[in-house]
Amino acid sequence: MSTQKFQAVRGMNDILPDESDAWAFLEATLRRWLAQYGYREVRSPILEPTGLFVRSIGEVTDIVEKEMYTFVDSLNGESLTLRPEATASCVRLAVQHNLLYAGPQRLWYMGPMFRHERPQKGRYRQFHQCGAEALGFEGPDADAELILMTARLWDLLGLKEVSLEINSIGSLECRQQHRRRLVDYFERHAAMLDEDSKRRLHANPLRILDSKNPALADLIDGAPRLTDALDDASAAHFESLQALLKSAGLGYRINPRLVRGLDYYNATVFEWVTPLLGAQSTLCGGGRYDGLVEQLGGKPTPACGFAMGLERLLAVLQESGARPIPEQGPDVYVVHQGEAAQEAAFLAADALRAAGFAAVLHCGGGSFKSQLKRADASRAAHAVILGEDEVRAGQVSLKPLRGQGAQQTLSLEQAIQFLKT
Repeated sequence: MSTQKFQAVRGMNDILPDESDAWAFLEATLRRWLAQYGYREVRSPILEPTGLFVRSIGEVTDIVEKEMYTFVDSLNGESLTLRPEATASCVRLAVQHNLLYAGPQRLWYMGPMFRHERPQKGRYRQFHQCGAEALGFEGPDADAELILMTARLWDLLGLKEVSLEINSIGSLECRQQHRRRLVDYFERHAAMLDEDSKRRLHANPLRILDSKNPALADLIDGAPRLTDALDDASAAHFESLQALLKSAGLGYRINPRLVRGLDYYNATVFEWVTPLLGAQSTLCGGGRYDGLVEQLGGKPTPACGFAMGLERLLAVLQESGARPIPEQGPDVYVVHQGEAAQEAAFLAADALRAAGFAAVLHCGGGSFKSQLKRADASRAAHAVILGEDEVRAGQVSLKPLRGQGAQQTLSLEQAIQFLKT
């Protein structure tokens, strides 16, 4: 019978044990950080009805047009999509379970998202995001808190090479008026547009401003600016946001071309960018989406949020050398030789775990020397050694594997007390 060796799907990566230590460190840091601001975790399915994303993200966005993993469930004919982002899922969850009847909600999520893109550094077909959504908060103070939260995270992680860009894309009425001005402008220069921009011209001209084509840079730079045509309420909101950021001492740059790639945004949009990721410079992005809750079946509700890619964040941590990620390993590795010692080792490992320690019991035999090599490779802080002499004496040998200290022979209870101190 022939065998076949399988590989992971392109752009969907395995996370191996040495890498998972960094993931565990980052995830634990994110959980503590979000709890400090009163955010509570939600978990939504990775599969959602396709219409949820078509309605929320926008029918003519790149994500919906060519990046979503969509298929028809052969059992019931329903069109389903692997979530390409989680804001829509979070809002759907809040509406479905009436969370907003209890008042405004601060929610967060973490997990895999899926987009069919050309894999490259910082951009994968299965990628992971952590995001926070503040539902039911109207003022610029909620926007400012989200931005200052993320600034606090960079401090926690020791990241220096990140900078903040902000913009306001105003109200729906602002954008409709601005859209007409953009269409007029780009129609006058239609010969200079690339194919993507020609396709977007009448469907979603704001997205032309977000083009990464360097040949369009001068044309885009000369386009009408939405910030010059904000209505009074949008302008006041943006001014108040800037005042709050300045009072907190946070630097920023107004980027009038910043629009974000999702149709549900209004008013505030922001991105944290870094030069350490090459072309994929955005580390975290977000903004306000006051119409989305109503669009997905809830009552009119102001809202804002952000999301960040964990693969990108880990890559920046590695590139910058910002802060060493602590090694993960057991507290104790139990080494043994001989039949009586094997039985005693099982009991010793269980007693260590009952005392609150992570204890790995060596399996598979081998000399003391080879077992101690395994113990050292496990990153354990100590080895507990059991041989015939230790078993006869009712003791164990405790050997430090990291740092200073001499090997000691103690009773198991004494060894546990020593490890606790």
